[in-house]
Amino acid sequence: MEEGSWPCIAIERRQKGSLVDQIVTAISAMVGRKELRVGTKMPSVRQFAKCNGISTFTVVESYDRLVTLGLLSSRRGSGYFVARQEVPATLLPAALHIIPNAIDALTPELYSGVSEALPVGAGWLPPEWYGEDTILDAVRQAMRIPANRLRGYGHPLGFPSLRQQLATTLSDELFPVEAEQILLTHGATHAFDLVLRTLTRPGDTVLVEDPGYSNLLSLIRHHGCIPVGIPRGEQGLDLEALAQQAAQTQPKLMFVNTVLQNPLGTSLSIAQAHRLLALAEQFDFWLVEDDIYRELAPRGEASLAAMDGLRRVIRVGSFSKTLSPVLRVGSICASSSLIPELLRVKMLAGLTTSEINERAVYHAITARPYKRMVDKLVTQLDAGRERAMASLRDIGMTLLARPRGGMFVSAGWHDAPTPEWNGKIIADLALKHGILLSPCDFFMLRAPESIWFRFNVAYADHPQLQTFLKHICRQ
Repeated sequence: MEEGSWPCIAIERRQKGSLVDQIVTAISAMVGRKELRVGTKMPSVRQFAKCNGISTFTVVESYDRLVTLGLLSSRRGSGYFVARQEVPATLLPAALHIIPNAIDALTPELYSGVSEALPVGAGWLPPEWYGEDTILDAVRQAMRIPANRLRGYGHPLGFPSLRQQLATTLSDELFPVEAEQILLTHGATHAFDLVLRTLTRPGDTVLVEDPGYSNLLSLIRHHGCIPVGIPRGEQGLDLEALAQQAAQTQPKLMFVNTVLQNPLGTSLSIAQAHRLLALAEQFDFWLVEDDIYRELAPRGEASLAAMDGLRRVIRVGSFSKTLSPVLRVGSICASSSLIPELLRVKMLAGLTTSEINERAVYHAITARPYKRMVDKLVTQLDAGRERAMASLRDIGMTLLARPRGGMFVSAGWHDAPTPEWNGKIIADLALKHGILLSPCDFFMLRAPESIWFRFNVAYADHPQLQTFLKHICRQ
C-alpha cells in the first residue's frame, strides 16, 4: 500500500482517551488480515496525522505501541515498517484489550490500603486477622540488624537464612530444593516482572487464566507481550482450549494459580496438573506457578513444581497472605541453570531486595506461634467464606464457583452487561457509597458474559455492602 493511498481510519472521537487504542486495534487488524504485509512502509507520522485529522503526538504513541507489540519496526531515517504477520486476527481483541479507565482509577485504592472505603474488593485481610504481635515482634527483631550489615546492599539472592528456611520447608512439604535455587523478590508481582524480563521479548505470546490476576495482565502488556486467555471455571482450566491456543500461538510461557486461584478460589486436580505439564512439554513453554495461597489451602493439593521438579516450572511464592502485605517479600524457585539469569536481571532492574524486610519474615515464620497463627487464619477464612456465600445467595447472587478455601468468593448475576449497566458502572456507584468493589472487568481478557465481582470474605457480609447490593438488585 502506497503512503499516498493510505485510507482514513474510522475514529470514534466521543470515546474519551481511546484514540490510540482505536488506531492500534485498526492497524493490528489490517496486519492480521494481511492487508498490510511484512515490509510494508507505513505513512509518515505527519502524513498519517493529516489524513486522519489527529495530532502527531497521537500517531507517535500509536506507532510506538505497535512497535512494542512487535507488529511494526522502526528504522532510523526511513520510518516505520510492518514487522510481523503471524498474530491471528482472532486473538487481536485479547491482545489489545485495555482495562477501562475507571477500573484503572480504582487500582491504587485496591492496593494502597489507605482508602476510607470498605475494602470489599481488596486482597488483604483486616489487621486483627493476622498475628499482629508475632509480626510486630519480628519487625522489632529485624531492626536489630548488625551494624556491619548496614554497609552493603545485602546478598544478591536475598537474606541467606530466609532462603535456607524456605528450602527446608519446601523440601519437607513439597519437593527437594536447595537454597541456591531460591531468589528473593519484592513480593510476587516483582517475581512475575523478573520472569517476564528474563524469558520474553516484545511480541511473545503469554498464556494466562481467564479470569485471572488483574495486575498480571497489565504487566504482560507493559512488556510488549500478547496475553492470551485460557478459560478457567469451577472445574479448572479448559485444557482443550489451551492445547488449541498453544498450537496456534507458540507461547513462551504460561502463568497459572494451581491452588486457590484468584479470583475463583478453586484448585487444579492432580489429573489436570499432569495434563497441563504434558501440554507444556509438547508445546515447549514455561509454566510459572503462582503459589502464594498454598499455606491457606488443604494439604495434598496439586503442585506443578513438585510434579515437575523445576524442569520447566518456575514457582513463585509470597508472604503477603499469611503475614502482611506491608512486608514485601516474595520468592522464585527455579532450576539451577535459570537462577543466574534471573539474578542478573534482578540486579540490573533494582539491585538487591530489602534485607530488613527479609529478616522480619524470617523471624516471623521461625517463631513458635507462626503455625498456630496460620491455622487460626485458615479457620477464620473458612467461617468468613461460609458467611459470605450465604449472604450473597440471600440477596440473589450466584457463585461463579465454590471455592476450596482462601480469601475470595466471586459472585454476580446472570444479566449480560450493557453500556448502560455493567460491572464498572456498579463499581463506580459503590465507590460513591464508600465501598471498594472489584468488578469482573478487572480480571478478564474476554468480554464478560455476566456481571460479577470478587468479594473478600472478611468483608462480604458487612451490613454496608448488603444494603448497597440489595438496592442494586432492585434496580
